[in-house]
Amino acid sequence: MKKIGVLGAGAWGTALATAAVRAGCDTVLWAREAEVAASINASHENTLFLKGVALPPALRATTDMADLGDCDAILIVSPAQHLRTMSAALAAHVRHGVPFVICSKGIEISSGKLLSDVVTETAPHNPPAVLSGPTFAAEVAQGLPCALTLACTDKAVGMALVEALGAPTFRLYYNEDIIGAQIGGAVKNVLAIATGIVAGLGIGENARAAVITRGLAEIVRFGELFGAQAETLMGLSGLGDLILTCSSTQSRNMSLGKAIGEGQTLESIMASRNSIAEGAHTVEIVYKIAQDNNLDMPITESVYHILKENRDVRSVTEALLARPFTDES
Repeated sequence: MKKIGVLGAGAWGTALATAAVRAGCDTVLWAREAEVAASINASHENTLFLKGVALPPALRATTDMADLGDCDAILIVSPAQHLRTMSAALAAHVRHGVPFVICSKGIEISSGKLLSDVVTETAPHNPPAVLSGPTFAAEVAQGLPCALTLACTDKAVGMALVEALGAPTFRLYYNEDIIGAQIGGAVKNVLAIATGIVAGLGIGENARAAVITRGLAEIVRFGELFGAQAETLMGLSGLGDLILTCSSTQSRNMSLGKAIGEGQTLESIMASRNSIAEGAHTVEIVYKIAQDNNLDMPITESVYHILKENRDVRSVTEALLARPFTDES
């Protein structure tokens, strides 16, 4: 795998394209916005989504999806709820057998399906893989050290991707559990909103630690429903991603929760941003699946009530704290 395509030139897509260049890959980055492609090609900076971070001159951006046609692997970094459309469009340009690496985190709201299932439906000749872990885009783009999970049911394909994209400061660990790698990344975004609300309400670090820990229990319950492996959920794409996303307002999801805890409305927050906090969308389908399967996910349920039913933040938080005492296990 010598040539890598990256579909989506937001902050994360740009960072991943930069990592691919550093790994020695010929890399082409597809951008929806013409001004983003022009900025990357002319000034080696994504001034819209990753302002102030210098990009390697070897990185080439395009707005023509056909330019990805001769790539050996494609990293799909579109918003989760648009992945079906993007995967179908991409499949028309790419050779059979070229892996589609899902770098978005979420569950399709309309179907309740994991993103790997969406890729299988829309691009049946392109094996799905998942790249997920505790990372902030700006740090990856700057070449700071990180470690991620590369999940793929086909070990040969997965290890080829690890060898192509891995580098000393971009460490990839192969995992066959493509389901677990997706569950951790999707549900932790919802929990990051919850820890942001804790921060916005100013109710302390003890409360944040409690939300993270009990949130992990919710991830495990949800993962068991889909057949995820517990070891994966305790690894980089699960616990690792949860810790990072719930610990810094660099996280779009945590910063959204913090703003809500401080009294802002979801609509005003969304209107002021050019990036997506996936948890604000994912909470809808995670809550529905939990309800349909009688899963006890009180933190997720609380975030749903606040975001989707406009319930009072403090009242919902007080109700969560007043739940009956139970056995930890």
